[in-house]
Amino acid sequence: MYLLKLDAIDSTNSYLRELSKNKLLEKWTVVSTDYQSKGRGQKGAIWQSERGKNLIFSILVKLDDFNVQDQFLLNCAVSVGIFNVLRQYKLPKLKIKWPNDIMSVSKKLGGILIENSLTNERINQTIIGIGINVNQTDFAADLPKAVSIRQLTDRNHNIQDLLLDIVESIKFQFEKMEGSDHKELIAAYNQNLYRKNAAHMFCDAHDRKFMGIIRGVNPRGMLEIENEDEKIEAFYFKEISYL
Repeated sequence: MYLLKLDAIDSTNSYLRELSKNKLLEKWTVVSTDYQSKGRGQKGAIWQSERGKNLIFSILVKLDDFNVQDQFLLNCAVSVGIFNVLRQYKLPKLKIKWPNDIMSVSKKLGGILIENSLTNERINQTIIGIGINVNQTDFAADLPKAVSIRQLTDRNHNIQDLLLDIVESIKFQFEKMEGSDHKELIAAYNQNLYRKNAAHMFCDAHDRKFMGIIRGVNPRGMLEIENEDEKIEAFYFKEISYL
């Protein structure tokens, strides 16, 4: 594994993507930074972070003949890998929010952005951007649902140690995934799913608002919701939103 530490960068995902175009990188290459000015989240959201207070990094992983139809397994491996490390901190109500957030006490503790490179319907490499709120205690007014490990445990934590622990945990989950241990990986994701078996209000792509119960995520990465007629509907990420 190759590990590169930067003081500041616009985006660790973008940096790794450009680096991979011009340099032969190791199978596992990690870039971390104290601050990124253009960090991105899902749906183009901006990831805001105070300099030097949080864990911000990206992992480039080269894959061997990975079917694009199985790409949700990457989400599972990364999410479960992070979850297994953070639960050692005994954080309250720690959960994985579909598709790519880490939650504690119903607030956002971390986020994941996965960007894949394809050749002939095969993923040849993936770049995994990860942000974890670690020692930050003040968040912008437009981030009322953000929380940090420091706020939850009342003490500061070593960011570099957390980085190494999470990378090793994700590598372990990737080994299970590449070894065809898919059912266990998806089960672990669903076991710790945010608001599973609880009623919630949703809005679908047709602006239909409805109350439903999250029953799980299927192997294709679709969120399965039991509607008011007790029927299961399945949605891809861009087809539904929480209200």
